Amino acid sequence: MNNYLITIIGPTAIGKTSLSIALAQHFNCDVISCDSRQFFKEMRIGTAVPNKTELASVPHHFIQNKSIYERYTVGDFEKDAITKLEELFKKNNVQIMVGGSGLYVDAILKGFDDFPHIDNSVRETINTDFEEFGIIYLQQKLKELDGNFYQKTALENPQTLQNPQRMKRFVEVCVGTGKPYSSFINQSKNPRNFTPIIIGLEAEREIMYDRINQRVDLMIEEGLIEEARGLFANKQLNALQTVGYRELFEHFEGETSLDFAIEEIKKNTRRFAKRQLTWFKRTENVMWFDYLTEKDKVINYINSLL
Repeated sequence: MNNYLITIIGPTAIGKTSLSIALAQHFNCDVISCDSRQFFKEMRIGTAVPNKTELASVPHHFIQNKSIYERYTVGDFEKDAITKLEELFKKNNVQIMVGGSGLYVDAILKGFDDFPHIDNSVRETINTDFEEFGIIYLQQKLKELDGNFYQKTALENPQTLQNPQRMKRFVEVCVGTGKPYSSFINQSKNPRNFTPIIIGLEAEREIMYDRINQRVDLMIEEGLIEEARGLFANKQLNALQTVGYRELFEHFEGETSLDFAIEEIKKNTRRFAKRQLTWFKRTENVMWFDYLTEKDKVINYINSLL
């Protein structure tokens, strides 16, 4: 295969955007974003969307292209992004993908497991039961319907068991098909027409945490509080179950002070970055670079593989 997808991964606030633009300018290509929250046009500040100058410097795709009111799944993104890449590869056999959403990165690089259509009535019933009984209901249901998958998730990715959207999906597949969710995983996937070159950015933990703290302070200066206040009426939407918004919603409800909410955003973003690194460190064939590595060194490494 003569097509190459240069994929930049790493924790939030590490410098992925800057590197992706430098590489896109060097290789005269586009940037595919796979940040699952930057899709939404109502969430600009809190998701650290590239600024106008950055967006204008090279063509970007899948940034603020959806609304928080739309249902947009990782499966939808896989189909859309693969279609876009097929189009872009006709113009240039090197393209860039960047983002910190590990599941979305994997969907493009590896292919997403093919799950059958689930009737809307099943989804509505599970949503109703979740509203009444909470996350414990979903956990118990998954344990009952796919015990092995539940135990594997509890060991390898325990935070997933606290994620309502993911858990509802697991349960609705089990209920809607009468088969364990795990029976649909790692089946044959659509082949890719590109070779991935995966670049990871990392830093010492103290540096990474300091960069996150500084980014949150900058978001507050840029108007994150006002942005979140404008979205508060829709706080139940899945897209808004996101660090940076949840904490401010609690403040608006009178549960916390503003200073406490900001510190919680910093703390929860640091935890999120740690989870990102855990996910990405399991990714195979990654060339890791310190975040301060000169761009030319990264370009030389890529050229050695082209």
